[in-house]
Amino acid sequence: MTETQSPADDVFDLGRIRDLIELMKEFDLNEIDLRQQEQRIRLCRGGPPVAPVFAAPQPAAVSAPAVAPSPAPASEAPRPAENPNLVLIRSPMVGTFYSRANPKAEPFVKVGDRVDKETTVCIVEAMKVFNEIPAEISGRVVAMLVDDEEAVDFGRPLFKIDTSN
Repeated sequence: MTETQSPADDVFDLGRIRDLIELMKEFDLNEIDLRQQEQRIRLCRGGPPVAPVFAAPQPAAVSAPAVAPSPAPASEAPRPAENPNLVLIRSPMVGTFYSRANPKAEPFVKVGDRVDKETTVCIVEAMKVFNEIPAEISGRVVAMLVDDEEAVDFGRPLFKIDTSN
């Protein structure tokens, strides 16, 4: 905490965290992600949603000789990275991707733009909250991987950044 910051402004204040947890319970929220200058707190409750599994009755199996699995063809093997300087900016949450602050505004970034750690690259709207997403790395935007107003999942690649520039 800095000298100019009072305990009431501290995002890591235990009382504030308890209040946030109560709000999560009250409004059935699974995640809260807060940023205050250089500080960040992210609270998650529960695990990822579990899809119900329905088992179909198994048909009677006919005995067959065991066959050793063959190795995967080369085309299915993971490919080495094309360029180790290419880094993906991924969505930190589930929501709707917006490349601009409003429909009439210029995009936050375009292919070819230089970004640094603090550069806002997009907005992800989650539950009517518009979250500005910083690049958190420095480099040049080489690809936008989602369209404006497209739904994104947690961890989905949004931008490809070349950090060698």
